[in-house]
Amino acid sequence: MAKDQTVLFHSTVFGPIRSRRLGVSLGINLSPDDGKVCSFDCIYCEAGFNSQGIGTTGLPSRQKVRHDLESKLKSMKEAGDPLDVITFSGNGEPTLNPDFPGIIDDVIGLRDRYYPQAKVSVLTNSTRIFSPEVAEALGKVDNNILKLDSAVEETMRLIDKPTSSQFTVERVVEALCRFKGTGIVQTMMLRGEHGGRKVDNTTWEEVATLIEAYRRIMPREIMLYSLDRSTPEENLVKVEKAELESIGRRIEAETGIKVIVTG
Repeated sequence: MAKDQTVLFHSTVFGPIRSRRLGVSLGINLSPDDGKVCSFDCIYCEAGFNSQGIGTTGLPSRQKVRHDLESKLKSMKEAGDPLDVITFSGNGEPTLNPDFPGIIDDVIGLRDRYYPQAKVSVLTNSTRIFSPEVAEALGKVDNNILKLDSAVEETMRLIDKPTSSQFTVERVVEALCRFKGTGIVQTMMLRGEHGGRKVDNTTWEEVATLIEAYRRIMPREIMLYSLDRSTPEENLVKVEKAELESIGRRIEAETGIKVIVTG
């Protein structure tokens, strides 16, 4: 069963918050602050489904992001607050913002000025890595975290619900190979039902197909996680950490790639 759910960040720069994966994180939202803009419509997205609309404020400009981030970093530095990471996340897919490449340059520059030890991370659903400009920008950040929830086409489309029919598992896996040794592939593990159809990317066969894809991509590391917050599809089940760790050990053994499990 699907439910109305809207959990949005109502500013361009938010936090800092403590991320279970990344530490003390200051967030950057390149989507509207009163709506959602995404090229996926994931059944597990804490921000809700795309049907809620794009809101009225529009995408923040490069100038606004730079101004808001510098103001926040300056005040944090003066207060002696710690910072581990600046994370692009928010109300949708950050790489859809047309200013994304320039924003990356600005954020790296501000990080170097105020918190040079902090990392810059981007959480992306991988739909825009086919753009040379976006791919180049992603190559500049410390943690380029790229989504691959399933290497089975039917399962990927059921879980992630990409808005473009041109986005396929084969195309994205091929494109992810560009980030060999540098990218981090992130996979959400879950099971349950959606629209009367069974959802489960934790089966032996599903994991075997993911392993084949990971071997092709050869990322720096793999990040496995499961549900942590309320989801718009109510009939989903969290995969507990012990099971994630078991899956992670199998993946490490068969790929030689480091697996990070959060749960």
